[in-house]
Amino acid sequence: MAIRDLVTGADNPELRKISREVRIINKHVLTLLDDMKETLHAVQGVGLAAPQVGVLRRIAIVEFGDKYYELINPRILKSSGEAIGEEGCLSVPGVRGKVKRPETITVMYVDRAGKRHREEITGILARVFCHEIDHLDGVLFVDKMIEEAE
Repeated sequence: MAIRDLVTGADNPELRKISREVRIINKHVLTLLDDMKETLHAVQGVGLAAPQVGVLRRIAIVEFGDKYYELINPRILKSSGEAIGEEGCLSVPGVRGKVKRPETITVMYVDRAGKRHREEITGILARVFCHEIDHLDGVLFVDKMIEEAE
């Protein structure tokens, strides 16, 4: 495992590209997942998407409370409600702002073992999932920010 360098800057073109789907979960994907987890712990984050470490694949990880998620090819199938909350991003250091997100989402993804998951996620965890999945589409929270946090 290794700590990877973060790609930073809201104007960085690497963060604006759309990530490609993972077709085969091989040793490279597993190493990436392990490296992302180590990187997330090193920077004390909650979520990390592969483009943030320079890999344009549809992979993200989320660690929230005692839960750890490895999301391969995640898709939001349904969303409902809305909530405004404060967000920041490891790739946009020093900026925090209020963003409108769904209160509840139904998400489908595959884990490292190839097992398919379909879950309903609510609240702050739904916000984190949406934030990380946005990264896979080249979207940053600053694009959706309705006001800067004080």
